[in-house]
Amino acid sequence: MKIKKLSMPLSVIQVKNISDIDLSVTPLFLGKTEDELSVVLPTERIPSNFISREDNWNGFKIEGVLDFSLIGILAKISSLLADANISIFAISTYNTDYILVKTNQFDEAIKILENNNYQLA
Repeated sequence: MKIKKLSMPLSVIQVKNISDIDLSVTPLFLGKTEDELSVVLPTERIPSNFISREDNWNGFKIEGVLDFSLIGILAKISSLLADANISIFAISTYNTDYILVKTNQFDEAIKILENNNYQLA
């Protein structure tokens, strides 16, 4: 399976609303529940109206379109990284999965995945 590194540092933030967020930014992930509004975006594009933020994330995505019938892709990656005490922040889209790892563990995470037959695209 191929993985692709994302090219910029990312942040996870909470906001009251998305009025100050440039929706043309990529990657951009929004999560809205009855309890919160969370956003993942490039660190350099964080708006001033955030409630809280967590910086120093890097990410990669699983290349290609993943069929909904596929089982265990995210579980396998998260298990490999958990065994190395690497925490993840996972995001799934319609087509694929994105995995965020703290910057100081990112190279180690990529090495672990490559050692387990994941190819860097």
